[in-house]
Amino acid sequence: MIRKCAAEAIGTFALVFAGTGAIVINQVTGGAVSHVGIAATFGLVVLAMIYAVGEVSGAHLNPAVTLGFYVARRLRTRAVIPYIGSQLSGAFTASALLRLLFGNTAHLGATLPRGPEPQSFVLEVALTALLMFVILCVATGSKEQGLMAGIAIGATVGLEAMFAGPICGASMNPARSVAPAVVSGHLTALWVYLAGPPLGAALAVPCWAVIRTSPE
Repeated sequence: MIRKCAAEAIGTFALVFAGTGAIVINQVTGGAVSHVGIAATFGLVVLAMIYAVGEVSGAHLNPAVTLGFYVARRLRTRAVIPYIGSQLSGAFTASALLRLLFGNTAHLGATLPRGPEPQSFVLEVALTALLMFVILCVATGSKEQGLMAGIAIGATVGLEAMFAGPICGASMNPARSVAPAVVSGHLTALWVYLAGPPLGAALAVPCWAVIRTSPE
């Protein structure tokens, strides 16, 4: 379990450091990274971490994904809290490092709704449900691993960040949202990103169960 927790912490650190770091650096450089670049960064870092730590921990990198695997009965109960704790520790470490490097620029990449909070909540539920559905369909057991898993999941993250990011931030990940919000002290609408992704992940499970070809 120690190896798995370390893998989750390192993988989530990389996700938050690169993804929210792209938002911060985009602000610092006056838009040099661009929205497309930010979306691509999130997708690519997820893809890279699936290849790097997928065989060790499954590369969940996301408390909502961990809960989704648990609801789908593809993760043991005893692993849920250690996984989520490791993901949060990695995310907070990344946000703390970004604050040390760049100050409180762009609220450290915190996710903020552009419109009404309920609108972003529904978007987060839908986005995470689609992501979790893809993950369940391509993952092996409770692990996101393999050539196609990395490409499919990374592409889904990038795609959803591309089209929905300007409205809701396309977090799909409570750890990715809570760390920059707390470290930057900007807690506006945080409930959207704490409640929406887990609900979306849970809703994806029955959709996956309907189409799977064999019981597990």
